[in-house]
Amino acid sequence: MNKKPVVLVVMDGIGCTEKDNGNAVMHAYKPQLDTLIKTCPNIQIKAHGLAVGLPSDDDMGNSEVGHNALGCGQVYSQGAKLVNESIETGAIFKSETWKEALDSCKSGTLHFLGLLSDGNVHSNIAHLEAMLKQAKADGVKKVRIHALLDGRDVPETSALQYVDQIENLIHELNDENFDIKVASGGGRMKITMDRYEANWKMVEEGWHIHVLGEGRKFASMKEAIETYRKELGVSDQDLPGFVIEENGKPVGTIEDGDSVILYNFRGDRAIEISKAFGNENFTEFDRVRFPKVFYAGMLQYDGDLKIPNKFLVAPPHITNTMSEFLVKQGVKSYAISETQKFGHVTYFWNGNRSEKFDDKLETWVEVPSDVIPFEQRPWMKAAEITDLLVDAITSKEYDFLRVNYPNGDMVGHTGNYEATLIGVESVDLMLKRIMNACDKAGYTLLVTADHGNADEMYEKRKNPEDAPKPKTAHTLNPVPFIVYNSDVQLKEGHFGLSNVAATVVELLGFKAPEGWDESLIK
Repeated sequence: MNKKPVVLVVMDGIGCTEKDNGNAVMHAYKPQLDTLIKTCPNIQIKAHGLAVGLPSDDDMGNSEVGHNALGCGQVYSQGAKLVNESIETGAIFKSETWKEALDSCKSGTLHFLGLLSDGNVHSNIAHLEAMLKQAKADGVKKVRIHALLDGRDVPETSALQYVDQIENLIHELNDENFDIKVASGGGRMKITMDRYEANWKMVEEGWHIHVLGEGRKFASMKEAIETYRKELGVSDQDLPGFVIEENGKPVGTIEDGDSVILYNFRGDRAIEISKAFGNENFTEFDRVRFPKVFYAGMLQYDGDLKIPNKFLVAPPHITNTMSEFLVKQGVKSYAISETQKFGHVTYFWNGNRSEKFDDKLETWVEVPSDVIPFEQRPWMKAAEITDLLVDAITSKEYDFLRVNYPNGDMVGHTGNYEATLIGVESVDLMLKRIMNACDKAGYTLLVTADHGNADEMYEKRKNPEDAPKPKTAHTLNPVPFIVYNSDVQLKEGHFGLSNVAATVVELLGFKAPEGWDESLIK
């Protein structure tokens, strides 16, 4: 095997399956990917469940845990699993943060803000339920819930299922000593849950809804959802914000002396709203009113920037990452994506670390994403990313280059099958340019994905005669792992994303450090 520089392409959201539930990967015109699979060493690897540190193989993977595994070569307990373990042991309720949150709102209100679903990607309604029960047991008098609607990691119009679930618990818990109500809500792609500072307007709208109680008023969450669906015909993730009122007044604005817990455990869509609550000198938008509250996250979403300062469950302490290893070997690396996935090839790749290990050896390039619905521009920034990546390969300045193309995931999340076909085809078109550049420079090319999405664009139908219903969530399917321009053979067996790191360093001519999962090369 010839040792030479390596380019790793992550085709976000492009999984493998022969089943055809709106399989945009299968039906896309993708001559490069088809040729690579026919002519190059390749296997399929797991990108969900236990292989990426989630509680079970029923849990779909996501870009965050996927890039953690790719970047560190190991499997750590992640997100939901971390919180599950903390709730099961009771550690979360013995934490100083939980105690401080309750002490800080003795004469005020305890607010819970987060995604109301069991998608297990950003949150789980079971975590909220456990905290509501414990809050009552610990003597809290007043609780308000600010519920963001999913329709992305779960079926696109499933919100009322979770509304009924939480309303039933509210009915069970409410009594003369415990006042609990839903105060506000809205779709996750309309308010509050922006990421990578792509659209601060979303966060500003969420602030007005949750904190100020400014927005369209309804008597209940169910009424808001049913009204918006009838008027707009959009999925849950795109429902506008709403405020619940009684007697003409919002039931749960956020005031001085309150406590706020963001119960999402995933970091990317939690950081901006955390900045708005936690930074006294915040300038991204006019908050109008900045209440003096105790604010905490389920996890600390950025360990380097300490966002937020207070959190209920400690994140996995990821050490010995690939970037750290390569820096010690003096290897120059290059990471690029557009805004939507830039954090995945940097922050998540480096083990939930915002800073580089070495400014001279690591180059990070962000291509600004367009603030436009992805189905309206499914090619996204693929061409601009590839222009820069090809230049970097041609320069021969770097020995390891990694890139994420978000199209299969971000367009796939819209539920628009036709647009997702174009998204997949856009990535395939870029593969040819990268292959050519690797040929000329003498580089090895690895092609994989972090999880599936575009491979299942429709929900499975109980009745074949029913019209297809869009699926916006990730899939449980494996992803490809392909080696181009290198004379190697791949092992057979059951492997996952965490096996990629050892494979990369072996191709670069190094021995993987102890503790990493094994290389895929025979």
